[in-house]
Amino acid sequence: MKLGLAALLLIGGTAACASTPRSEAADIMERTTVTVDNQSFSDMTIYATRGQRIRLGIATGHTKTVFTLPPSLVGGAGLIRFVADPVGSSRTAVSEEITVRPGDQVGLTIPPG
Repeated sequence: MKLGLAALLLIGGTAACASTPRSEAADIMERTTVTVDNQSFSDMTIYATRGQRIRLGIATGHTKTVFTLPPSLVGGAGLIRFVADPVGSSRTAVSEEITVRPGDQVGLTIPPG
């Protein structure tokens, strides 16, 4: 099973919202997320690893799911791998290591089959 990865950075998108209070906008800008596009039939348990595995949640088959990464994962060096563990199977897929910084939005694609 292959795990495709693409880092996507959105700069200033939420800061432009006039109705969002300044402190809330700053929190949103620093929020680091991973959007999992699970094109597989299987539900996947998604983990982020940086020395230890941290469970992010379940990505249901044939859906897109957004997870917020804990700040402890994106501080410092910020090199992270993602693990997709199919529920009821032992065919775990591991991504390459990527750099993730606070406020980044990362895309993770799990291909079908």
